[in-house]
Amino acid sequence: MQLGAFSISLAVKDLAASKAFYEKLGFRAFGGKQSEGWLILNNGGCVIGLFEGMLEKNMLTFNPGWSESAVPLDEFTDVRDLQKQLKSKGLEFDAEADETTTGPASFMITDPDGNPILVDQHR
Repeated sequence: MQLGAFSISLAVKDLAASKAFYEKLGFRAFGGKQSEGWLILNNGGCVIGLFEGMLEKNMLTFNPGWSESAVPLDEFTDVRDLQKQLKSKGLEFDAEADETTTGPASFMITDPDGNPILVDQHR
């Protein structure tokens, strides 16, 4: 099962301060809108999202249809198909993708330790 590009989405208190901190670690912003309170940064194959005032807690994020450089992939497993596979394995969902639609959609699950996992397809 391929969940897509992995990143950690961080709930930050001060986006500018967090951006400056991660830039010192070698990350560079390549997506998002600072004026809207969110940025996507990468360092090699590592991707982090910084979200000011948008998330209750940090979460693991997977993006079907994207590479780690946010380049659209020609072939990928649709988020609704991933959801069906995980449902068949008995996982419970906090939020579900509408399986009657196509295109962008997402679902959310929580691991046994309370860590949220978002699978978010953008196309």
